Amino acid sequence: MAAVHSLPSQILATHYPRQSLNGISAQAGPSGMATPPVTTRKRKRAHQYTVSYSEVQEVDSNGHLREVIVIDDTPPPPTISPSTTHNGAYSASYQPPMYGAPVRTRARAAAEAQAQSASSSSVMTAPAPKKRKRDHNEEVRAPATKKAAADSQQSALIPNNSWGSRSAAATDDTSKGPASCDDKEGHYIIVPDDMINRRYRTVRLLGQGTFGKVVEAVDTENNTRVAIKIIRAIPKYRDASKIEVRVLQKLRERDPTNRHKCIHLLSWFDHRNHICLVSELLGMCVYDFIKENDFAPFPRHHIQQFARQLLGSVAFLHDLRLIHTDLKPENILLVHNDYRVVHVAPSGKRNAPAKPKRILEHTDIRLIDFGSATFEQEYHSSVVSTRHYRAPEIILGLGWSFPCDAYSLGCILVEFFTGLALYQTHDNLEHLAMMEMVMGKMPERFARAGARSKPEYFKDGCKLDWPKPKATRQSKKDVRSTKSLREVINPDGDEINKQFHDLVRKLLAFDPNQRITVKEALQHPYFSLNIPPEV
Repeated sequence: MAAVHSLPSQILATHYPRQSLNGISAQAGPSGMATPPVTTRKRKRAHQYTVSYSEVQEVDSNGHLREVIVIDDTPPPPTISPSTTHNGAYSASYQPPMYGAPVRTRARAAAEAQAQSASSSSVMTAPAPKKRKRDHNEEVRAPATKKAAADSQQSALIPNNSWGSRSAAATDDTSKGPASCDDKEGHYIIVPDDMINRRYRTVRLLGQGTFGKVVEAVDTENNTRVAIKIIRAIPKYRDASKIEVRVLQKLRERDPTNRHKCIHLLSWFDHRNHICLVSELLGMCVYDFIKENDFAPFPRHHIQQFARQLLGSVAFLHDLRLIHTDLKPENILLVHNDYRVVHVAPSGKRNAPAKPKRILEHTDIRLIDFGSATFEQEYHSSVVSTRHYRAPEIILGLGWSFPCDAYSLGCILVEFFTGLALYQTHDNLEHLAMMEMVMGKMPERFARAGARSKPEYFKDGCKLDWPKPKATRQSKKDVRSTKSLREVINPDGDEINKQFHDLVRKLLAFDPNQRITVKEALQHPYFSLNIPPEV
């Protein structure tokens, strides 16, 4: 994702006006008919890579330089967008020239981070990161560190001979720790049956990301299994992790019984110069389930259950004046991975053999990754959210607030309905052009504000300047073949699809002042429908 944490605590600069939060608060249909098919194809696997957070300088609203930490985006899943019907790969669209101040820019920081990661090797063998295809000019998404405990994804820990005999005494949290407990990038070296903080015995590595590693461990005091996020022993990552600790403590304080389904922080401590966050052990992330299910859509009754939980979680955050800023399927964990397999005939193919499809037994979820969460009154970076779930006001530099979370949820719900990300692009102008294909032309008031902020994206006053003369043929084809939201969901003749389409349309409104709030969304007629199980 592309979030930024301010190293010093700063006050928020002027941002786009937000809505009041005090408002009112596909699968087979009922007739057995299948949802309109979404063509899927074999996806090319992208090269593996690792990216890092970067320390850059940014000019605030007062003209002062500030040092910030940039969490770089990872590219999108290598799939064809549900809103397109062609066989193309990703396009390399025209990129407007960038004129930067003589400071270390985000683009340069991202390039340096990639160069550094390409030249370094990890000491541990971790579960493979999500493989994404990306355009060389685009920022990259960092693989989520909060991976799930799925049998098919967990990798056994690789013992390290130099630490095979370290004892509980050697892992005292008051010790600074010898250099051999870390690799050259500051990651904690994980070995089986290591004692962390004289209490947690490691079991296996669950995932590894830019911030650190996540391990499954046994709490020897009560013999329960937990997940521990071990932050890299580098000052900027330690400082950024304390932001997440502060947010998680606030969430637990305000919701001790976890009615609102945000991940609970059980404890945190400093172990050998690594900040460690202990949380409940959950299942795999929703993106991984979709991926392992061959990008098949969820049943419609499951989508409704997911939507109700997600909107409730985000409404709780907004009540606390907190904006998540990085909502995406990777940051939604299943509580349980259990599923059954059914065989479904492919839509639109005569005499085609039935394909196996996984159906979840439980739809309980938890919202995770609050490392980018921002309180309303605190400093707002200019760019947040992972590319494919990023609201138009962020792209246009108009500032952002609570409505950007609502927009991300709209993108997520469409992805649940089709199995595929709504927007597949790496270029801002192409992204905006696709948004107009999906939702229609921008409202004039919003477009004029965007033209004042980003004149390079507009022409003739407030008309989107697409395509640029240097736009590639593939990019033009991608935008032309993008389907409207009505074509993607097809609300005609089906009350469930009709109400779902209306909810998503209101979540994806261009103007954040016209976008439905999450509290209002919870009162939408879609949630009063009784959607029967379809498979």
